[in-house]
Amino acid sequence: MSTQRRRKRLGQTSKQEPEESPAVQWLDWLGQFQLQKYVSLLTLLFCFYVRWAVGLNKYSGFDVPPMYGDYEAQRHWMELTLHIPIKQWYYYDLDWWGLDYPPLTAYVSWICGKIGSLFNPDWFALDASRGYESLESKVFMRSTVIFFEYVIYVPGIFVFVNWWFNDASKKKKNLVTLLILLQPVLILIDHGHFQQIQFCYARTLNFGNRLFLVRLRRKCFKVEHGFLLFIKLGLTVLVTFGVIFMPFLDSIDHISQVITRVFPLQRGLYEDKVANVWCAMNVAVKLREMFEIQTLMKISLTTTLLSIIPSCIRLGLKPDKRSLVYGIANSSLAFFMFSFQVHEKSILLPALPITLLILDESLWSPWFINVAVFR
Repeated sequence: MSTQRRRKRLGQTSKQEPEESPAVQWLDWLGQFQLQKYVSLLTLLFCFYVRWAVGLNKYSGFDVPPMYGDYEAQRHWMELTLHIPIKQWYYYDLDWWGLDYPPLTAYVSWICGKIGSLFNPDWFALDASRGYESLESKVFMRSTVIFFEYVIYVPGIFVFVNWWFNDASKKKKNLVTLLILLQPVLILIDHGHFQQIQFCYARTLNFGNRLFLVRLRRKCFKVEHGFLLFIKLGLTVLVTFGVIFMPFLDSIDHISQVITRVFPLQRGLYEDKVANVWCAMNVAVKLREMFEIQTLMKISLTTTLLSIIPSCIRLGLKPDKRSLVYGIANSSLAFFMFSFQVHEKSILLPALPITLLILDESLWSPWFINVAVFR
């Protein structure tokens, strides 16, 4: 088949996806067997297979006492939330993988612990299960990651693709969906390294943004509806945060402990494994030795705000869907590069919107993703 014909079938221009890429070959192979109407289902099954295959390998901390890595952290949080009163979640034995993720993640851990304990209570027995790494428990925990991904994240992908490429061919939409689902950074962190970040961090952010974009597209760009919708969205955010943090709002000490655990400012300007501006500068300029933490926080806040202003101005002057998605990509990357105490896994924040631009930025998007894998 000629290059021109194939690109026409995909609804692409010469600047987009190369004709012989594995993704294009996958879609062509399905077309040869007249399976076009099953492309979405087969793509989801194939991506499920990839995730499960990655999960068969070892993870960070596998069989390495005494702490056993992030798998044990996730398992322990299920154990902790299952047995400890909710107001004590952020106080309990902080030396053994003390809970330091937001309450929404903790609630998910509680749900997983409840369900898992129905299969085998030993998986999440309080204290006695530390370092528990049976095959059955690992299968269960790997399954929870995939379950939440397909329930929370995948629907958001389909919403975004149908909105962003609303005039494109069905095959082009299938191509983009496949490329986004096979983004390696997310797969390696969630299914290889083992994390539940995808629920409250990656998946919720992604799914929420997609629905938010659709809402904005319909009404917010109309002046007569803009202010009222802004108020409604603001109230929705406040109510949502209020509900999530409600169990901890009865005491200043409780809410302070949650904030302290989720935002560990005492750890310093950056983590040692984070490839952001502050870590790079440390080679020549020892900022942590030159300034107090309070001063570094102000420097970080100022540089972060300055770095996102151009995108905010652009979005304000030209509030269209393109400016919105690019603005999310630019601002999230700015937060990764300049924020205070950025975790290395925060690379997922800019990686998500940049992945969504995989065909619009066919050079820079794959390049960024490849760099992010080895950050």
